[in-house]
Amino acid sequence: MQTPLQIVFHQMDPSPALEGNIRSWVADLETFFSRIVSCRVKVEAPHHHHHQGSRYKVLVDLGVPGAHIVIGRSPEENGAHEDAFVAVRDAFRAARRQLEDYVRRRRGDVKGRIIPRYGRVIHLEPDLEYGRLVGDDGVTLYFHRNSVMGGIERLSVGSEVRFHEEAGLHGPQASTLEIVGAHAHHVAP
Repeated sequence: MQTPLQIVFHQMDPSPALEGNIRSWVADLETFFSRIVSCRVKVEAPHHHHHQGSRYKVLVDLGVPGAHIVIGRSPEENGAHEDAFVAVRDAFRAARRQLEDYVRRRRGDVKGRIIPRYGRVIHLEPDLEYGRLVGDDGVTLYFHRNSVMGGIERLSVGSEVRFHEEAGLHGPQASTLEIVGAHAHHVAP
């Protein structure tokens, strides 16, 4: 992670055991997806009732390239959340499912409408028939002339493009590049 893990206990005393449990859940997420940028976890005991035990609320905020995944588990949702460890477990299971969905969308494994990403050309070698662009998430991607709709000759350094990311031989690469004009409208060839 680029930013250290933040764990906040609100309306309750800090718990080293619970903190260790949270760290192990975060390590599991990082094993699944190593490009997590940041993670903030808030554990809160919002109400102390005489007839009921305290139900814990857990918020997990994951920063990933180009997005934030925020999961909140409220005490009203589940009576089992009278146990802080159960509330943390449920929040991290939900975070794992959303992170899996995020990874599938980035890989293009999800059927249905695929939303293109935007970026800007930062390097161009038209004679060698390739270039590089930086996506809206700050990641640099390679592209080949065959991926450029309308021809690589239409591109210049600084051109705004819309593209899809796919797996290439040497890592992720951009495909189906389209030049976009002002307000991200497609520029006709």
